Amino acid sequence: MDLHLGGRVVAVTGAASGIGRATALLLAAEGARVACLDVQEAALHALADEITGTGRTAFAHRLDVTDPESVEVAIAAVTARFGGLSTLVNAAGVGGMVQFADLKLAEWNRVIAINLTGTYLTCHAALPHLLAAEGASIVNISSIAGIKGQAYSAAYCASKGGVALLTRALANELARKKVRVNAICPGGVMTPLIAGMNLEGLDMDLIGRMQNPTFSLGQPDDVANLVAYLASDRASYITGACYAIDGGAVA
Repeated sequence: MDLHLGGRVVAVTGAASGIGRATALLLAAEGARVACLDVQEAALHALADEITGTGRTAFAHRLDVTDPESVEVAIAAVTARFGGLSTLVNAAGVGGMVQFADLKLAEWNRVIAINLTGTYLTCHAALPHLLAAEGASIVNISSIAGIKGQAYSAAYCASKGGVALLTRALANELARKKVRVNAICPGGVMTPLIAGMNLEGLDMDLIGRMQNPTFSLGQPDDVANLVAYLASDRASYITGACYAIDGGAVA
């Protein structure tokens, strides 16, 4: 792709699998120094080893996005290791499908804590370092569930809708400070999150309404390609955008 990301320091949350993993691999291949952050430590270290095995630069650090102290420690570790931070990619997330009548408060709180509050915490901790960087940007992974309703996805929709509007609020606030903030809203992407969904007892006709015109799922690399572009100087005039990558599901 040749996006000239050499010299960039990128922190990727949720890097152990799915979109986060694909993003970390691509950004490293494009020359960025990548901090791989996740709670899944074994997979995380395997990813960092894979990247360094290609001659690129990466390191792994445990991060629980729901824990403010863990977030502060992880961001501090990134900046100590690489001398700064120029791009934050928030790919950590959870989902699932459940009828609203069966949605327990504990599950609601868990989804909001990881998807929305976790994005707030990492953005907040990273901001001082981003303000000091050239060409700084934040790329948040929202969802088409953040811009349209989906049956059986109340907590997920609420959390991802929050991510989309948090993105736009920050883009407005930080525009004159030269920090770009954008979001990507994937549709169905073949990740462990999708593969592990339990659809037993749910109305498949309602789920079918989420289908896109291509009748197919995307791949993590489809999203990673746009993350890489938005992190590069080629996207210097883009901020406050929420891009759907969904095979036309919201067309």
